[in-house]
Amino acid sequence: MADSKSGAKNVLGGPLETCSTDPLTGFYRNGCCDTGGQDVGIHTVCAEMTEEFLRFSRQRGNDLSTPNPMFQFPGLQPGDRWCVCAARWKEAYDAGVAPPVVLEATHVSTLEFASLEELRGEE
Repeated sequence: MADSKSGAKNVLGGPLETCSTDPLTGFYRNGCCDTGGQDVGIHTVCAEMTEEFLRFSRQRGNDLSTPNPMFQFPGLQPGDRWCVCAARWKEAYDAGVAPPVVLEATHVSTLEFASLEELRGEE
């Protein structure tokens, strides 16, 4: 997949790769989990959605499953890739329901919230 135009790095130290263009994800809706000053939620984790995580997120007040046409949001299904908030991913990890992470497409700033071992599912 295409790399981020920002020159951002991923958690492995390489160029940040595209997370998803279908559905189109990223705080900047460029397909990448780039972040910047306006991204208060820090949407930096490229995660592959699971039913457990979608349910967890909905229970925490962020329904990622229901389409919201006003924001051109299609609603997510298990298997979709999406840039999720680093803090929410870590919260899900601590609860045992974190979705798998695409490391090459996860922004390096995520390491402020979770270790590489946690992101790999090794801890």
